[in-house]
Amino acid sequence: MSAVYTASATATGDGRGGHTRSSDGVLDLDLAVPKEMGGPGGHLTNPEQLFAAGYAACFHSALKLVAGKQKITLTDTAITVDVGIGPNGQGGYGLTVAIEAELPGLDETTARGLLDAAHQVCPYSNATRGNVDVTLTVA
Repeated sequence: MSAVYTASATATGDGRGGHTRSSDGVLDLDLAVPKEMGGPGGHLTNPEQLFAAGYAACFHSALKLVAGKQKITLTDTAITVDVGIGPNGQGGYGLTVAIEAELPGLDETTARGLLDAAHQVCPYSNATRGNVDVTLTVA
């Protein structure tokens, strides 16, 4: 594969409780470990939130792409991605992903077909396939 765009970010400090900054400075955030993982939580973001936001945006674009190819008009759609983290039973940690699509005006069969097609196109879905449990739901 030949990349058409490459994003670059650097993490410093205490990792999950440190700081992250993109190479262009657009993203420049302090991070906090969530309370559920023994950290302070609060108003700072964490890697799972950043991953969820990126996956949701990317999946939404993939959904609109496949809908357009099928000549299906989408209005007022939304994608929500929940990213979970926990012990993987092998001394490390793993992720889970739940994707929920709001596709008003579409019947269940059409909505499910679009969701499945988007899951085949989305780069995040392709990167996680076989490595992360991903569930797809139509709201």
